[in-house]
Amino acid sequence: MFPEPTPLEAHPDYEPVSAAELVELNDRLNVCLKLRTLAIGMKQFRSLEEMNQVKGLRRPTEGRRHTMCQLVTQSRMAGFTLGVTAENVRPNGNCGGVHGIDLPDEGTLDGSHMTGVWFENQKAAAAHQEHMPRQVYGTYVATVVSPIRSGRLDPPDIVMFYGTPAQIIIFVNGLQNKRYRRYDMSITGESACADSWGKALLTKDTSISIPCFAERRYGGVADDELLIAMPPHEFKRGVEGMETLSKVGLRYPIPPYGPHADPSEGMGKSYG
Repeated sequence: MFPEPTPLEAHPDYEPVSAAELVELNDRLNVCLKLRTLAIGMKQFRSLEEMNQVKGLRRPTEGRRHTMCQLVTQSRMAGFTLGVTAENVRPNGNCGGVHGIDLPDEGTLDGSHMTGVWFENQKAAAAHQEHMPRQVYGTYVATVVSPIRSGRLDPPDIVMFYGTPAQIIIFVNGLQNKRYRRYDMSITGESACADSWGKALLTKDTSISIPCFAERRYGGVADDELLIAMPPHEFKRGVEGMETLSKVGLRYPIPPYGPHADPSEGMGKSYG
């Protein structure tokens, strides 16, 4: 259902953004949004040799399997630069399948594994798999996740961060400030990583998602967190737009005006 990965350079608004520039943009992001955890980059590799050239790379403990959201959380909370291959994630499932570094087995793809769990019947479970964004197996062998502040991915394929709904909407407002476009959310349901980093890696476009049960249970995602993932040039656009909005008083945190107050005074400050 989903096409071959879109090259980053083919995006209509593409402009190159270096790792050094992303480090500086990351500092400006945190001035604007005061995020609780680190913004991270994600980059896919076609060979292990290429992956192993990443500075400061560490690998998950040999012999242990993780969900991909656990490894993402290790990066965004502990600051690890992690190289992930098929041997590090749950075998033959969606964790590696979304990245194309592992091949989901037939029981995953035909919905058998989720029938009676997330879905009442196999038809619904199979439809869930069919509509899930994922890379074509064999395109990549590894994915590296690393904090943007480290500058170790030059550049990452995508930048992503978790935030509260208020933080995410301010960032989206920043994206829309100079060049307006409508941003839509897609909701796969369980396996929401397909909607966030999976979709962004595939399309090289901004993706906003509601983290799923597994991300919250195993990846430690908080109740109030959403996730936004985007190519580096969109990250730059969002940060610059937020800074412009801040100059006219539209910034995070958003001070509540109160449900019983006359809003005209507050709106008058913005609209005249």
